[in-house]
Amino acid sequence: MTVISKTLIPNKEWILKRDKEKIGSISKNKKGFNFFKKGYKFFLENPDEVKKELGVDLISLPSTTFKKVNSITELKVYDFPCNSKPYSSVYNIKKKLPLYAKSSKSKSQYCAGYYVIKFRKGWVKSFCPKLITLERYKFYGPFKTEQEMKNKLNTVSKDETT
Repeated sequence: MTVISKTLIPNKEWILKRDKEKIGSISKNKKGFNFFKKGYKFFLENPDEVKKELGVDLISLPSTTFKKVNSITELKVYDFPCNSKPYSSVYNIKKKLPLYAKSSKSKSQYCAGYYVIKFRKGWVKSFCPKLITLERYKFYGPFKTEQEMKNKLNTVSKDETT
């Protein structure tokens, strides 16, 4: 049985499978590679050690080997990205928020897009927060891209420090 690696983030994160069963995952960091299996973490120094120990060559595998399913860019609610398949999507005109549920039976509503939310400790980035969170805290959004959200976070953070 051969071990196959599925690229999650090119040259950074992989899932290892034997047949159709997940056997672990690997992430690359500054010092080498971390292999995670059943709650345990193992350190491997270089790609050669990964190949020797696990029998898989991470670097030579193209990131297009596996088809990406449910990409965030494909899932949208009123042109705002969301992180799961949207059910019962509506646009709340009063609050100016694109809302959706994560399942057909769910009672929780989520807000599609990127947001900057002010908690007690300061401003935080958020992607698809729950509606109840935005009702409880001050926020800016929705933003269609992560870059727009980061720009807003920089301006509100600077405004607070001055």
